[in-house]
Amino acid sequence: MKIRFIGGAGTVTGSKTLIESNGMRILIDCGQFQGIKPLRELNWEPLSVLPSTIDFVLLTHGHLDHCGWLPRLVNQGFKGKIYCTSPTKDITKLILLDSAKIQEEDANKANKDKYSKHEIAEPLYTVAQAEQVFPFFRVIKINEIINLDAEISAVYTNAGHIIGACFIELTLENKILVFSGDIGRDHDALVFPPVKPTKGDYIFLESTYGNRLHPDTDTKSELEVYINNTVQKDGTIIIPSFAVERAQTIMYFLWQLKEENRIPNIPYIIDTPMGISVLDIFANNRNWHKLPEEQFVAMCKMFTMITDYQETIETIYNKSPKVVIAASGMITGGRVLSYLEQYIGLPETTIIIIGFQAEGTRGRKLLEGAKDIKIHGKYYAVKANILNIDSLSAHADQKGLLNWLSELKTKPTKVFLVHGENQAADELRIKIQEQYGFDCCVPLLGQEAEL
Repeated sequence: MKIRFIGGAGTVTGSKTLIESNGMRILIDCGQFQGIKPLRELNWEPLSVLPSTIDFVLLTHGHLDHCGWLPRLVNQGFKGKIYCTSPTKDITKLILLDSAKIQEEDANKANKDKYSKHEIAEPLYTVAQAEQVFPFFRVIKINEIINLDAEISAVYTNAGHIIGACFIELTLENKILVFSGDIGRDHDALVFPPVKPTKGDYIFLESTYGNRLHPDTDTKSELEVYINNTVQKDGTIIIPSFAVERAQTIMYFLWQLKEENRIPNIPYIIDTPMGISVLDIFANNRNWHKLPEEQFVAMCKMFTMITDYQETIETIYNKSPKVVIAASGMITGGRVLSYLEQYIGLPETTIIIIGFQAEGTRGRKLLEGAKDIKIHGKYYAVKANILNIDSLSAHADQKGLLNWLSELKTKPTKVFLVHGENQAADELRIKIQEQYGFDCCVPLLGQEAEL
């Protein structure tokens, strides 16, 4: 059996792990690379194996860095089955359509304004190509055995990261391989805590926050202070947010603060069509989250929901104080860019960064104190107040990742640390070896291992 790390190794994006066994090829996740240009350029490279030779894709969840390369895979000849949970299927469809739309819009704008380095800028994939992925989906139920063939089976178990997210136990050649996907937190506001694996010969564990602990702070109190301070200056609060889960969590906290009369009566806006569509997925999958129906309905009523871009323009040019939640979470694209073009140069503006910011993204640059930021080929001076709420991450921190391994009944043969930048993964490797004595390694991108 061979394992090939063709994405999500040494980086938190582009997750793709290929298993080859007895003539069968299985791809765990099919993510898009984000962040620095050398990583983004990998999206244009062909896979190290022909997509037509891959039999199955098993998706852990629907974030772009785990599913965003599927249109390229299908376009290049994949004809197999894509297994996932029902919420993951719905989220992946939204993510792919939104990504394709943004790619098309960015290519058109680059061609129109002539700021592309290419003679003709092209999208990584089109909306039509994204739609070609959908017939390959096969929905599975949680905790049920899926027989991929006579000798290979898989089981999906709740990982607590976002709605529908699971880790996967893959049984083949009398071995159990456990792929964590992204592991959530034990006390998330919306989704249930991650289940811990009890067995596994080989563990493939994410390491996004492998060298960090989340601060023990009160997220609601931080939001309360940031919003009230900004409104006193007649400023606008912009919260770049991942459309899936983080946007809904922020909505929930803001609704609670408003119910408790701790934040002012100003417009609260969610301007991410995909984030709004995700609310329907929450409504249709109540067994996957903790939010009671009456609170969910009341929360939604509090927000002005913008889907039409003309409403976005009108909102941007209305300079009265407001709170705007807009995608994308790492400020790599989406409508948040239109807000930042107009507001990032105003000292009364507050931009609240939430969640992990990958290397090379605008979000990471703002957190690191960038004096200017490039949007659509133009530089904008950063005069807004840039703040960070670490406690809103949807990923387990170092302590949470270590704890996720705590119920293994037998010692795994090896733990591979994936989906993390090198320093984070290596620090987690040391902690795992110290705490459990497990053989642990950090694979490089493109590396192959024989099991």
